[in-house]
Amino acid sequence: MTHRPIRSTPPPATRILPDPPASPAAPAAHRLRRDGQSIAFAVAGAAHGHPVVVLHGGPGSGSQAGILRLFDLTRVRVVLIDQRGAGASAPRGGTRHNSTARLIGDLEAVRHQLGIARWGVVGGSWGAALALAYAGTHPERVTGVVLRGLFLTSPREVRRLFITSRTRAPREWRRMHSAAGGGQPERLLSCCARRLRRGASAARQRAVALAWHAYEDAVLASVQTRRSPARAIRSEKTVGRLIDKYRIQAHYLQHGCWLGERSVLALARRAAQAGVPLFAVHGIHDPVCPAGNAARLARAVPEVKIERVQAGHLAGDPALARSVARAAAAMFATVPCT
Repeated sequence: MTHRPIRSTPPPATRILPDPPASPAAPAAHRLRRDGQSIAFAVAGAAHGHPVVVLHGGPGSGSQAGILRLFDLTRVRVVLIDQRGAGASAPRGGTRHNSTARLIGDLEAVRHQLGIARWGVVGGSWGAALALAYAGTHPERVTGVVLRGLFLTSPREVRRLFITSRTRAPREWRRMHSAAGGGQPERLLSCCARRLRRGASAARQRAVALAWHAYEDAVLASVQTRRSPARAIRSEKTVGRLIDKYRIQAHYLQHGCWLGERSVLALARRAAQAGVPLFAVHGIHDPVCPAGNAARLARAVPEVKIERVQAGHLAGDPALARSVARAAAAMFATVPCT
């Protein structure tokens, strides 16, 4: 079988982002309690519009309200969920009872609480992997999937982030390596995870989180033509959030996100075979999730529609934002039948 050709879209001359549509109401905050966790989520948009759940990346990053500008909130009902331990969910930075299977269960619990029969799923990076895992597990509940910068949860990608990409930001990598205690580069992730665990020295947690953040920023900025200097982290509240974020991220990456490339692709195949439409956009300059991930997905799932754009990794990149907005508008244009 052949898959749909991968398109490469040149950067546009005008309009870097879709015009933000008017929202009928500000996002309404909700909470769901499940096996000792408090899951925070927010709902925005048209009460009777096409429901769409947005899955953030990280793992551990938390939802960003700015993503709402990619949707026509007069036509869709957007649900933003802070995954376990992330954002406003509690306990913050918690890794107990925190796994991919639990996150999928949380999605079903939120859907049920909101009285939604079927919804669309949008996810970027780790959120894209989670979107495919959810759609493959519950295809009967999904109207369509829009992916940005797919992370396949493979050891190859983790090695790329912690070892190979040090050439993009050698100074920041050395600082991260030092903050984690030095040693073999292959053990950098496990060393970071150990120093970020609850009960570890507060000074060590802080040092690793700040160094990881600086390294991550530098790697992401390495594909930009104009690199802005990293802003100093001054707020202790912000430092605390970074510690929580990277504790969760290390926890997931150490366990292969309980998925792995074969599982992600198999679940994507299962969703497509059940009739769930899939769209994926990937930046050809993505320094975190290799552009080849889009081709791997296309080979495994011939039904997927792939678009490659002149962009990096971040959701706010104009080309990526525009592609996601177009795909969501087309895929979620009508209210699904129950």
